[in-house]
Amino acid sequence: MKEQILGVNVNTENYDELIPKLFANIDTKKKSLVVAINPEKLMKAKDDPALKALLNRAEFQIPDGIGVIIASKLRKGNIESRVTGVDMMDRIVREAAKTGKSIFLYGAKPGVAEAAARKLTDTYPNLQVAGTLDGYEQDTQKVLNAINEAKPEILFVAMGSPKQELWIEQHRDNLYPTLYQGVGGSFDVLAGNIKRAPAAFQKVGAEWLYRLILEPSRLKRQMNLPKFLFEIIRQNK
Repeated sequence: MKEQILGVNVNTENYDELIPKLFANIDTKKKSLVVAINPEKLMKAKDDPALKALLNRAEFQIPDGIGVIIASKLRKGNIESRVTGVDMMDRIVREAAKTGKSIFLYGAKPGVAEAAARKLTDTYPNLQVAGTLDGYEQDTQKVLNAINEAKPEILFVAMGSPKQELWIEQHRDNLYPTLYQGVGGSFDVLAGNIKRAPAAFQKVGAEWLYRLILEPSRLKRQMNLPKFLFEIIRQNK
């Protein structure tokens, strides 16, 4: 199920409801792209028809951001809980380890994908990592060849959004994997280069506040949240 927020489709399901759908698509070889939807991205998409179309072409749009939950409640929608990009990646990896599906990590700085893969295999010893590749390889065909030769069912791409989604959309018809997710800085989180907010902040959807405390320079970006909620209220009048 999906609902629209500022013209962008957003899935209403939680992790436990989404995972079986994602893996059913893998089993039937139906290619799927997972994109994370947050207020900052929605505000950009409001003024960027190409970005809005890109987000809406994805098969799964997960509600990553407390502002999306608030917007749904204000519109009497059905999105009840956040589905964050990094946690969705973890859920996919956990299920992949259970079901024998292999993963490939592409993107980030040299060494980061490898470190993230080691962390994942430490956590999930049965996980099959088909390969890793940093985001600094300039020869696109080499990248495609490396992924196709590894034959993973699942590809995680860490380039930042929307670059990663554009890359996936451009190349997925020529790639072996079935399930794709753009994961932004998740490799750095897994590798320990970026610290996630403490659990208490995560639980109440206030990771943005924790990051703002650590990096006051993010204030301009975080102003998107009140602007977003004001736009939602304005449209609901």
